[in-house]
Amino acid sequence: MNVILAGALAFGAAQAQAATTWKIQSVWDAGTVGYDLFEDWCNSIEEKSGGELIFRCFPAKAVAADNNALFEAVRNGVLQGMNPFTLYWSGKIPASVFLSSYPAGPDQPHQWDTMFYSLGMLEKTREIYQKYGLFYVGPIQHDANIIHSKEPVNSLDDLRGMKIRVPGGMVAEVFQQFGVSTVSLPGSDIFPALEKGTIDAADYVGPAVNYELGFAQVTDNILFGPPGVMSIYQPVDLMDLTVNLRAWNSLSPELQALVEREVRNYSQLHYLAIQRRNVEAMELFAEAGSTVSRLSQEDMERFREAAIPIWFKWANKDEDARAIFDIQLKYMMNPLVGYVDEEDIEGL
Repeated sequence: MNVILAGALAFGAAQAQAATTWKIQSVWDAGTVGYDLFEDWCNSIEEKSGGELIFRCFPAKAVAADNNALFEAVRNGVLQGMNPFTLYWSGKIPASVFLSSYPAGPDQPHQWDTMFYSLGMLEKTREIYQKYGLFYVGPIQHDANIIHSKEPVNSLDDLRGMKIRVPGGMVAEVFQQFGVSTVSLPGSDIFPALEKGTIDAADYVGPAVNYELGFAQVTDNILFGPPGVMSIYQPVDLMDLTVNLRAWNSLSPELQALVEREVRNYSQLHYLAIQRRNVEAMELFAEAGSTVSRLSQEDMERFREAAIPIWFKWANKDEDARAIFDIQLKYMMNPLVGYVDEEDIEGL
């Protein structure tokens, strides 16, 4: 009897030791709806995996102090995963500018899911990330990006001479075509920069998070695109779950399949929750006295004309960027989408 009991205890201890724990840092600040949603999802993985996998999540700067440190911490295994805005790696992985929406490119969430999951973009993205010792699990739908400014902006011409926080990469280069001085800042640094007046305006994410970050306290104006268009420069701001390649390969095929499936589920959960909170946040912005202005259809066309040559500039940075852009250009030229025709890209 004692032998049987000892064996049972040993088996139970072995089961407890078998659990794999991943430390995952998000770029969301603690206390924002984005981080709350991510934390809840991470906490659900232990039960969904039958106790075999635990996600221990951290908010922005908790382990890695900035985005560069976050990238390296996951590569080096200090963290096993990260939940970033994919565009943040444009300086490290040029192809990443095409892994989230860009000026005048695909602008509907379903288009991005189609390219990733039906047209081969997920597989190509994983090939690229593996060169850096990373595994790109999948995209996470978030929201559109909008601009908050101290002074009213009613056209692209009103942006000339302004200093605006934008995410960098292609987005920054297109805004610079209209006389904008651009600067890149992490989300937590935007409020103090607006408060001190070191920047005139800031792009970040959508209304829900931006209200929580206090933007209504330091700006009076919100800039959207034409009716029905929140953003003309980054209408589908994708996040993702990226993990250390060695950590990924150490999982069983069953656990890998679970994580991939859960990322797809979380993408929809996150997106829909943010959209509901956006509606509520716009009412709060109105109560705070914020005024909404919209760019015109003519402004959209001018922005598009400036953007298309910059698409090709970034696509020619390396073969990986070209490979991702080729998938997207073919899709945008398909009559089902019809965003681009031969005349648009003549000479490019």
